Formats: sequence, structure tokens, C-alpha cells
Amino acid sequence: MAIKSSTPATIPALGGEAGLNRYLSEIRKFPLLQPEEEYMLAKRFQEHGDTEAAAKLVTSHLRLVAKIAMGYRGYGLPTAELISEGNIGLMQGVKKFEPDRGFRLATYAMWWIRASIQEYILRSWSLVKMGTTAAQKKLFFNLRRMKSQLDAFEEGDLNAVHVAKIATDLGVTEDEVHSMNRRMAMGGDTSLNVPMREDGEGQWQDWLVDTDPLQDERLADSQEKDVRHDMLTEAMDSLNDREKHILAERRLADDPKTLEELSQVYGVSRERVRQIEVRAFDKLQKAMMRIAGEKRLLPAMA
Repeated sequence: MAIKSSTPATIPALGGEAGLNRYLSEIRKFPLLQPEEEYMLAKRFQEHGDTEAAAKLVTSHLRLVAKIAMGYRGYGLPTAELISEGNIGLMQGVKKFEPDRGFRLATYAMWWIRASIQEYILRSWSLVKMGTTAAQKKLFFNLRRMKSQLDAFEEGDLNAVHVAKIATDLGVTEDEVHSMNRRMAMGGDTSLNVPMREDGEGQWQDWLVDTDPLQDERLADSQEKDVRHDMLTEAMDSLNDREKHILAERRLADDPKTLEELSQVYGVSRERVRQIEVRAFDKLQKAMMRIAGEKRLLPAMA
């Protein structure tokens, strides 16, 4: 079953960056769906291939795509293209959505939207041409968040303390952190003060300021946290007791233990504790990927 070619025609044309303001205004006109209405539309599409039902599911979530796409605007790519790629992910999510599994569409489609945007960003950056490993992808999409948490937005290279913290938390080498930070610095960030129209009226931050989150966004965030928590709990069962304890104390505790403290607990060297931590984190990630696949939450492209 597939979304027929007539479905995308219901989406307002983006028309590049120049038409983005108009597009954002247009998609606000599509109503959000109540749970019962969403379920019935999804069943109509799933069982009868009703493209009108699919179109309503897609258009009611276009604002969610725009919100998610705005979160990736710092990679120096046209926002209109990020949204366009996110819309493709949304349509894939609608096509594969199974309403009887108990999730709202926003929760499920969010995975597809992000995966589609991330794949587009990776294709667009020169980093990909140099050969992108799984570790580099993880670092690429988490470095800005980590720097924000550390208030590490100084010019040039990161200081040694910040580099060590980021490398440890993301399970990569310090050299990889240095290299990725330099590559991303060359891409530049997009200012929120850039005018949205040619006459200089209105700025991006005007559209982004929204003290009342979308209903679907609030619900999707809440459900996604619950899903991730359940997945984490299940994935932890793939670890032995020592791995669980070390990983919990190093990465999940509010006051993480040092390698020295844990080396004394287990009577091994600090390097051995670090090795166990890295191995346990790798096993945990693989287990969560497997569980996500089993729950049909993980897009094939991710």
C-alpha cells in the first residue's frame, strides 16, 4: 500500500526560502485531529487505501514537521529544503503507521521526520564524502547540544575539559571531537534575526516564539519519553550486573561516579572500568535499536 501521487498535491507549495513565510501561514490553517478522528482516518487509509484520509493525516501534521525542521536550521542548509525533506519523512510515517498499536501518529511520524531530515543533512555536508561512520553521525548530530549544555560556544577550538567531557559522553575520541567541531564551525549558523521577507519585515524568531506548544507536539513529546523509557528499561536487560551498575553510575546518575571510584569497587584498573563502560553503552545502543525495530518505531533509513 502506498500514498498515491495525488496526496502531496494537498500540501502548500514551499516555493523556496522566499515563499517560506507564506507557507508557514498556510499550514496553520489545517486543523489538528482529535484522537478518534485520527484513528478512523488511519484505518480508512490502512484498510481501503483512502488517499483523502491520508492527505488529512499529512496536512494536520505539517506544523509538527516545520517545528522539527527549525531545530536543524543551524547546519547552514535552506530551511525550506529541511521542511521539504521532513514532509517526505512524514508521508513515509503515514504510509507505515499502524493505529492499532496504541501510539498517536505524531509520536510515530516524529521518528521518520527526523530521520529524513538527518539523512538530507548528511548527504549535503562534505563530511559524508569523506566516509561517515556511525560514531561520526552520532557526534555530528549531538555536538551542538553538548556544547550548549556546557556553554561552550567560544571561538576556535574547544578547551581540553569540554573536549574530554564530550568525548566520554558520546563514546568517541577527543581527536574526533576536535575534527568535527572544526568542520561544523566552517558551516556557520543561521541567525534567528534573519528577515523572513525581502522588505525586511519579520524575523525567524518571531515565528519561533510560541509559549503554547502544539497539541500534537506536546502529546508526541510525552509519548516519546514514555516509549524511550520503556525501551531503555528493556534494553538494560541485555547487560550483565556489572555492566548495568557501571553504566548507571557513569551515565545515568545525577552525580556520576569517577573511574577511580568504580575501579576501587571492582578491584580493577580505571582503564578496565572505562572499557566496560564503553562496551556496555555500545550493547545498550544496539539493544535499543533492535527493540525500536521490533516495535516498528525505527525507520529503515535510520
